[in-house]
Amino acid sequence: MDWIVLMLGTAAMVAGGVLKGAVGAGAPLVVVPLLALLYDVPFAVAIFVIPSLLGNIWQSWLYRADVLPARFLLCFAGAGGLGALIGSFVLVRVPGDVLLGGLALVVFLYIGQRFARPDWVLSRQAGDRLAVPAGLLGGLMQGAGGVSAPVSVTFLNAMQLPRKAFIATIGVFFGTMSLVQLPTLWSLGVMTPERAALGLAAAVPLFGAMPIGAWLARFLSKALFDRIILALLAVIACRLLYDAIN
Repeated sequence: MDWIVLMLGTAAMVAGGVLKGAVGAGAPLVVVPLLALLYDVPFAVAIFVIPSLLGNIWQSWLYRADVLPARFLLCFAGAGGLGALIGSFVLVRVPGDVLLGGLALVVFLYIGQRFARPDWVLSRQAGDRLAVPAGLLGGLMQGAGGVSAPVSVTFLNAMQLPRKAFIATIGVFFGTMSLVQLPTLWSLGVMTPERAALGLAAAVPLFGAMPIGAWLARFLSKALFDRIILALLAVIACRLLYDAIN
């Protein structure tokens, strides 16, 4: 493996860890597109499954007292797991340039949503009704492209949850999807022993950077942090789209 590529991949994991430590979610939005640029989408999805699983188990346990009611969690996370299962089969059957273009579109949609409806609020009752379709769509996006935030994070953000409740709930959601993805990708040949080992190694910089993100969150306003991340994502999405059409 080329050392420059390895360093860039490690930097992607560090950036994802900082983001996850600061806001509790969003690491795939940074890590998966960057890894897809360096390798391809199936590789990126496979590498991030194990760090995602471990990171979200840890965060879910840490904030377990603040998780949303079991009924909502079962509907949201259960639908996410089913969507991730279906999306994993899409991942191995769709051409690479289509996946790159689709991933770029997903990131652009997320950025557009953040600018178009920054103060959109969803009531708890409406959230309960939409838990299954939101979870299923988010899971499909996660399985097929490794990124569910345009649906899952936007959905929970719109419910205006307290920070700890948000982190606990999104952690269970992401963890459930990763738990489904791991054996599914293995059975489909996307996950290999080498990629599993790389995923375990990649968890180290991700975990190491999470405390940095938590520390930075104390000094940076949420608005400023969001703008920095959105600018980075826009650059990544443009490059993904460029690679998809060339």
